[in-house]
Amino acid sequence: LATAVSVVHWVKLFLIAVVCLCQFLLRVSVALIFWGRVMSEPKNPTPAADTYKGWVFKWTNYIKGYQRRWFVLSNGLLSYYRTQAEMGHTCRGTINLATATITVDDACNFVISNGGAQTYHLKASCEVERQRWITALELAKAKAARLQAESGNYTHSDSALLSNEVQAALRTLGSKVEDLSTCNDLISKHGSALQRSLSELDNLRLPGEAGDKFRQVTERATLFRITSNAMINACRDFLALAQAHNKRWQKALLAEREQRVRLEEALEQLAKQHNHLERAFRGAAQANAAPDNKGELRRPGKGEASDEDDDNEFFDAVEEAPEFITVPADPQFHKSASPSSSRELPSQDLVPLKKRRTRIPDKPNYSLNLWSIMKNCIGKDLSKIPMPVNFNEPISMLQRLSEDLEYHELLDKAAKCHSSLEQMCYVAAFCVSAYSTTVYRTGKPFNPLLGETFELDRRRESGYRSLCEQVSHHPPAAAHHVISERGWTLRQEITVASKFRGKYLSIMPLGTIHAVFAKSNNHYTWKKVTTTVHNIIVGKLWIDQSGEIDVVNHTTGDRCHLKFAPYSYFSRDIARKVTGVVMDKDGKAHYVLSGTWDEKMEFSRVMQSSRGGENGTEGKQKTVYQTLKARELWKRNPLPDGAESMYFFTALALTLNEPEEGVAPTDSRRRPDQRLMEDGRWDEANSEKQRLEEKQRSARREREREAASQRASSQSEEGVPHDNYKSRWFDRCEDQITGEQIHIYNGGYWEAKELGSWEGCPDIF
Repeated sequence: LATAVSVVHWVKLFLIAVVCLCQFLLRVSVALIFWGRVMSEPKNPTPAADTYKGWVFKWTNYIKGYQRRWFVLSNGLLSYYRTQAEMGHTCRGTINLATATITVDDACNFVISNGGAQTYHLKASCEVERQRWITALELAKAKAARLQAESGNYTHSDSALLSNEVQAALRTLGSKVEDLSTCNDLISKHGSALQRSLSELDNLRLPGEAGDKFRQVTERATLFRITSNAMINACRDFLALAQAHNKRWQKALLAEREQRVRLEEALEQLAKQHNHLERAFRGAAQANAAPDNKGELRRPGKGEASDEDDDNEFFDAVEEAPEFITVPADPQFHKSASPSSSRELPSQDLVPLKKRRTRIPDKPNYSLNLWSIMKNCIGKDLSKIPMPVNFNEPISMLQRLSEDLEYHELLDKAAKCHSSLEQMCYVAAFCVSAYSTTVYRTGKPFNPLLGETFELDRRRESGYRSLCEQVSHHPPAAAHHVISERGWTLRQEITVASKFRGKYLSIMPLGTIHAVFAKSNNHYTWKKVTTTVHNIIVGKLWIDQSGEIDVVNHTTGDRCHLKFAPYSYFSRDIARKVTGVVMDKDGKAHYVLSGTWDEKMEFSRVMQSSRGGENGTEGKQKTVYQTLKARELWKRNPLPDGAESMYFFTALALTLNEPEEGVAPTDSRRRPDQRLMEDGRWDEANSEKQRLEEKQRSARREREREAASQRASSQSEEGVPHDNYKSRWFDRCEDQITGEQIHIYNGGYWEAKELGSWEGCPDIF
């Protein structure tokens, strides 16, 4: 009995070991079969990075003509998109170069066709760029055709043999797996029976039945041994076969890796040779180019080639403007054309600066029936209509005008420029930057009272002092004068004309802005563009700037033409776009400006220019400018934290209405209705606003009576004005540059502030 019990335990342990071994071998066999199938499948090439990309004009139809598209050449496929942003989600078309034909029509045009329905009629910006595309396309086509041929030969010759061997190996492995499965089933079946017999043996008590049970156990143990031997032999054959194929697969994988490394090295060497030849060609072309009138274009020397050329892409300073397009010039000239004004101005003021406020009270949420107020305003000048403060922001038009100095450092940099053309770029950027503060500012500033002033003394922080005065009430006009210790003076007189058309509000600033630089004596003038506020009645308010500006240097004759593109729902271009060209007095372009009026501006040095082909169906010719890499002129400062609850004021705007000691009694900071609105007391502010406007009307009637008395005493109306008002700090005269009647600062304000003497200031509050 003891012997029988020991046999039972031994057989149980052996049975468990055999079952575990069988399960392990099944899992290994499945993994090997999966590996064999993966190795037998053809390998897809690893996607490579984009080999060439850029802007090309593609023929669309007879209505739109050639349209600018972004093309990407990669892995033998040429794809195009409307914009670079579409690369991640929307491809407009793809053509396989392996079966395509590439033909050249003329100097700039070329055609790509695959013999079917896909045919691309393309036009480059110039002949040089067309040749660059042709070279890249031919190389990509040759590579794609070679890979396709190698793939085809492999499929029809070596692939057949390898496929037969792999299939035979898979069939053998499959049969061995079936043998293992059969053995596993038999072992499980016999093992279960053996376990039951042994369990019964443990419970035996009668010697007569013991003999029969022992015989039964012996027979079943014999069957189990035979089955186990068959399973072990099948496992031995399977392992031998798997090891043999495993070594073969490893050799094949190593060979493929070595071949891929050799191909990558060959492709890299070819790309370097192509890049070297391309730079040599452009260097020879630049060597034949004549220098400009200032000698700024130098001949290329040896060793000046830049690796930046590998990343050259098309970039267009004016993507939708019909006048011109730009293409990158030789990067050799980047160092020679770097701006001379890139050095930062040293700080000369070591006195501790006054700490300015960074927050104002949050805007309260007041409801207002807009249509009840606006229905009687259609077609009228809004400056003659009394409006509640609910439409306003707690800032006056004089303070809003002073916000033009948000980016005064552009004029500081311009004052340090040695080139008048480069100086023009910074002046133009300053002109554009004045609109960046308006992108979210849908509130209306307070109309200044006649005689109201606003000073902005930032001499210690930024080196300038600014003074504004409301010099006329109808039409409303404000005179502004800024003097900087860093070599520039700014003055302007702005008259605002506005019309409400029901759906939108147009604001047309009238007047000329002057900037004079003491060192060079350059005198610049320009005007402002039209501001449009949309969705006045229904929808969310939004602001757009549109129009054209000519910045003119009256000393040298240089000119910069800026174009503010109006927003269009159907336009594929970026919103709020601004483009421009800086030209000398002879009309030769030297710089191209591009950017947006709410974000940033860049400028590119023009190295060569030429006339291009016709622009679609308009019949106009584009001027093609070869430019250096774009450099940043100006970038908008981020808004302060919580600006959305503070009327979207900038950091400068938050400080404009901050109470300050020593200012004139007519300063906007002392205006009571504006102060009450900033504190959130809008009902009181509306009452105070009505009181101030009535006081202003009474003063106007008094002046008209005095003027009438003068006319009666002189018995003549000639030369006697209807209103004898005269501004305090500005004198009316004729502008010698523009011939306009303007107001010029007559001096004395800052001296009066130092003395604390404000005699002659009107009582307007």
